[in-house]
Amino acid sequence: MHLSTRGRYAVMAMVDLATQDTCCGPVSLACIADRQQLSLCYLEQLFGPLRRAGLVTSARGPGGGYRLARPAAKICIAEVIEAVEEPIRATRCDIAGEGCLRGPSGAQKPCSTHDLWAELGRQIDFFLRAVSLDDVVRGRVNGRAMALALLEDA
Repeated sequence: MHLSTRGRYAVMAMVDLATQDTCCGPVSLACIADRQQLSLCYLEQLFGPLRRAGLVTSARGPGGGYRLARPAAKICIAEVIEAVEEPIRATRCDIAGEGCLRGPSGAQKPCSTHDLWAELGRQIDFFLRAVSLDDVVRGRVNGRAMALALLEDA
């Protein structure tokens, strides 16, 4: 499973924004870029999709910047990654597609490990939907996967 810089940086920036959201007014991307040691140009490219997805709102002019559109507890990590068009899957082919291998007749078929990687992708998605920005800000992530697994078994 590989998560690109686009998804990682979007999550880092949104967590940073969540830490500032309750104490400050709108937060500039320059401040986020400085605190997280990220490229300002790259953040500018990410915040357009985040705004269109309804995850942040923007204020223009002096003192302008971004705020979370909803409380941090109501924004899950999966939403952030999806907003910047980062696919969350572990297979090399599309789950609903024909497969990643070409059979003897030329027809596409799934590889022998397709179901393994597809299930891993679903588990990753399940986990990222169960973790909010607020959980990350408050350090409530460690042990979360095990807790979710226990709930699922119950």
